[in-house]
Amino acid sequence: MSNWDKEYLSLCKKILSEGKLVKNRTGIDSIKVPSHHFHFDLQKEFPVLTTKQLFFRQAILEMLWIYQAQSNDVRWLKERNVHIWDEWEINEDGKWLAEQNVLDKDGNLKKEKVEKDFGKNWAHTIGTAYGYIVNKFNLMDNLIDKIKNNPNDRRMVMSLWQDDYLKTAVLPSCVWSSEWDVTDGKLNAWVHQRSCDVPLGLPFNVTQYATLLCMLAKTNDLKPGTLDWSIKDAHIYVNQVDGVKEQIKRYEDLGDYKAPILWLNPEVKNFYDYDNSKDLKDVKILNYKHHGKINFPIAK
Repeated sequence: MSNWDKEYLSLCKKILSEGKLVKNRTGIDSIKVPSHHFHFDLQKEFPVLTTKQLFFRQAILEMLWIYQAQSNDVRWLKERNVHIWDEWEINEDGKWLAEQNVLDKDGNLKKEKVEKDFGKNWAHTIGTAYGYIVNKFNLMDNLIDKIKNNPNDRRMVMSLWQDDYLKTAVLPSCVWSSEWDVTDGKLNAWVHQRSCDVPLGLPFNVTQYATLLCMLAKTNDLKPGTLDWSIKDAHIYVNQVDGVKEQIKRYEDLGDYKAPILWLNPEVKNFYDYDNSKDLKDVKILNYKHHGKINFPIAK
């Protein structure tokens, strides 16, 4: 059985039964709880949902785009048939157009057309976010160096939230920080998420960071340990409720499947050597059985 499916759907039920209906910048109301926490033991289970299909290849390539390629260029993803960031890509002329919803002091929504001119040098990117920050502040190299050469360091922190670069980012990081430690030969991480689209974002994000942890553990001769996940503002958009209820019904009527197994190419000795081509040759999930995809709309 998959403990991740059980814990994930428990959060979904909590949001639907206890959550508060709130307005937000997207113009699509959401049902939210203010916080939530998950704890994973990666020695016992690799977390991939089975009550709905998770598109593993796309998820891992997005993670490698951020932490390995350290890119903010959406074309890198498109070349690999990953279209997660298409709607946030800055135009060829350096401009990004959007219809933004603004809440006034009385809680009323009004729509405003927003045009941001980033400049042509930023065409096809998402601005100063995610991979840009990782590259600028050398976050991955610093983390890998500490894991390898100073494993008792208590300052193994990567922060994608940098105030000086928020205004020039199309979308500030939702999963914005991670803290790492080595204990008893195991690599552990604690990840923080400021805003969590539970149906769409959370399944991707948890599997991505679990994979990143396993990669870093393997290439540093460590075992994967625990992954803690803290969420601020865990929400389901109102136009996602039917899909969530379908997933809950699947679990209640059909159950779940046994969690799959992560396979990493044993020949890869360096994090930067993992294949990040369209085929993702060095990273696979084995024995992945699921109940099929559920289409959830994106709230932009």
